[in-house]
Amino acid sequence: MPNPISQRSLTLPNGLNVVLVSAPRLKRCAAALRVAAGSHNVSTRWPGLAHFLEHLFFLGTERFADDEKLMAFVQRHGGQVNASTRERTTDFFFELPRAVFPDGLERLCEMLAHPRMTIADQLREREVLHAEFIAWSRDDASRDLLKRLQPLSALHPLRGFHAGNRFSLPVPRQAFQDALQDFYQRFYQAGQMTLSLAGRQSLNELEQLATQFGGYFAQGIRVEQQRPPALLTDAPKPIAEPDHRRMHLTFACEGLPAGQEQAAAFLRTWMNDGQPGGLVAELRDRGLIESLKAEVMYEFGGQAVIDTEVALAAKTPEASSRVSAMVFSWLAFFKFHYRPLLEEYARLEQRRLAVSSALSLARYFSAEPDEAGLSIDAVDALLNKLTPSTLLQAEAESPPYDTSNVGWRLPEPNPFLKMTTPATAPTSHLPALTFSDALSDNGEAALYLRWALATAQPTLARMLEESLKPLAAQANQAGVTLAFSSYGRFWQLKVSGLTEPLPAVLEQALSLLVQPDAQTLARYSAPANEPALIPIRQLLKTLPDHYLNNSVTEQTDNLQRVWAETSWTGFATGFTPSARNLLSHAARLIPGLPELPAHATTPASGTRWEIEPSESSETGLLIFYPTPSHSLDDEATWRLFAHLMQAPFYQRLRVELQLGYAVFSGFQQIAGHGGLLFGVQSPSASAEQLVAHVEAFIKSLPTLINAADLPAQVKILQDQLETADMEHPQAAELLWHAYLAGHGSDYGARLQHSLAHLQQAALLEAAHRLAHPDSARLCLSNRPGPF
Repeated sequence: MPNPISQRSLTLPNGLNVVLVSAPRLKRCAAALRVAAGSHNVSTRWPGLAHFLEHLFFLGTERFADDEKLMAFVQRHGGQVNASTRERTTDFFFELPRAVFPDGLERLCEMLAHPRMTIADQLREREVLHAEFIAWSRDDASRDLLKRLQPLSALHPLRGFHAGNRFSLPVPRQAFQDALQDFYQRFYQAGQMTLSLAGRQSLNELEQLATQFGGYFAQGIRVEQQRPPALLTDAPKPIAEPDHRRMHLTFACEGLPAGQEQAAAFLRTWMNDGQPGGLVAELRDRGLIESLKAEVMYEFGGQAVIDTEVALAAKTPEASSRVSAMVFSWLAFFKFHYRPLLEEYARLEQRRLAVSSALSLARYFSAEPDEAGLSIDAVDALLNKLTPSTLLQAEAESPPYDTSNVGWRLPEPNPFLKMTTPATAPTSHLPALTFSDALSDNGEAALYLRWALATAQPTLARMLEESLKPLAAQANQAGVTLAFSSYGRFWQLKVSGLTEPLPAVLEQALSLLVQPDAQTLARYSAPANEPALIPIRQLLKTLPDHYLNNSVTEQTDNLQRVWAETSWTGFATGFTPSARNLLSHAARLIPGLPELPAHATTPASGTRWEIEPSESSETGLLIFYPTPSHSLDDEATWRLFAHLMQAPFYQRLRVELQLGYAVFSGFQQIAGHGGLLFGVQSPSASAEQLVAHVEAFIKSLPTLINAADLPAQVKILQDQLETADMEHPQAAELLWHAYLAGHGSDYGARLQHSLAHLQQAALLEAAHRLAHPDSARLCLSNRPGPF
């Protein structure tokens, strides 16, 4: 088990609430700042004002502008940053390496305490929000949600529009500017904020940082938020589900006591649990559903909206009625039997915090969790509210479904939480499984397995992925990530996290892959029942298939024949000698023929245009420029290019040209192939126009190189790629791709050497080659292109 965390809470003289979390195992540091105000605190005259203000903060300040503002700074140092405006809260958060964390924290506090907010900035950013609004209004899931919320009281702000657009944000009007300033001054003061810092520093060091930069905020006290009106004023009415194979049971609960958030999280955990005897397992075993997911849509002031989304195996009135009856039957059982799960839930929460990243910890504690913990009274009160009378939609008239024969039972304790190391005889290591000492054995480890199939089998892959979901959920509770994926003609299994339970998780996963249960096999060839993704996400999901020239030729349902014809290779890192023996013992179950990987070939020159169909009216585009070869000199060059271009590309296409809100670039790896990836989704520009904008930007790369302080930028990039300072999952992923590319155990040192010896003249020459029309690239779009 990793070292436990230590925590401290305090209030600064200006009223700022501070929560500090110290965990020696953390490699990075994170800050999360929650403001106790959100979209529902805005006057109905100015829908979207809170969301608009969140955007404005990121435009920089007088002290930190352009490349020195928070987003550019975090991106330059390989961190992550984002914000979120919810109904009654707004969150700002970032994660950075320890050395530059104080600089990031200063920028976060400065941008909230002294925002620039010029009229010109506001007008430009309003167009970005308008592009978001267009995408949101065209999204099927968003429209579906609006329809499902129609039974709520028209007076409740959940029925309102809060995204903001060109028409709801009249920037030039003085009345709007007055409202913007009033909202900022009222809510963005210390008494309204909670700042949470997480890192490996001592609590005293973290407190010093919080005191130094938390003092930037104006003094204040907490503003009491107005209680919302009732959720329901009329009896529920039938709602036609837009998706013929999905149904929702959405509960609107009023009058809940303190502790409702923890109670809802407790309920959600067990509703979604896939173990035998539970709700999900029973519904699937009876052939009624493909999946079920319960989530909390809204919580505030004693109110909660809890939604259970069900993907039906077949959409009929009888099926919907049966699922509904089963849900209420399970709730009745759970209400009177849940207490033995309280101790197990406490263990799950303890393990979750013990393995959480710095960012996850900072965000968790910025939400001011109730120190009293889970309350039985709050759970009982919530369960008492989950009745047919609180459903947003009336149930369809159909014959009652008898649930008296259902043998509900509570889930067994998670077997991976209390692992005892079994005694096993020494196992000979498999030649296709490579153990790397690149990462130290600090209690975390990672294993990657990849199978090469004769031809792609997407239907079988989807079935196998489904078969692993219950196990993956259990493993995740114990601090182990289990992920099965397919790309091209490859299947891949990743098992990473705490070393102790990892071999046992692997053994069960391999057993399920070789011999899925009968219900899983029966679902072979069932059509995928998933909501359509927005174009850019669909493109990212299918990019590996297109890059690897995946073509589905002959599909089969004979899983054993597929395994017999596959070859596999594996890579493991972070394991102690004894853990290696346990892993090798579990690896005896790996199906297929052991084989060392065939390393990727050099990409062909020229442009290849691929189309991934989408019904969206917006245009999405990805352009992937693979490295010219798999040499580390080329990788170092491409990584530096990605480093130099990330912030300017975002600035040019999103801020200046306002092409859309989804704009990004970076270094991407696909099955060991490295390359530059550019992505844009636009509501207005065509695919041809987007390509032209990307090409024009790439032609400016020599200018970026000449203007950069190359030694300083190389040093920043070297620090980011130092595996000893990376979080374990990211370091393992980096080493896995290096293994697939054919690099040895000295990959890290050799890459650092290549970076240190980059020369400006060679970089300029490579930049000119990259911009040449014959440069190798894959263009993937949902629209036809110019090539």
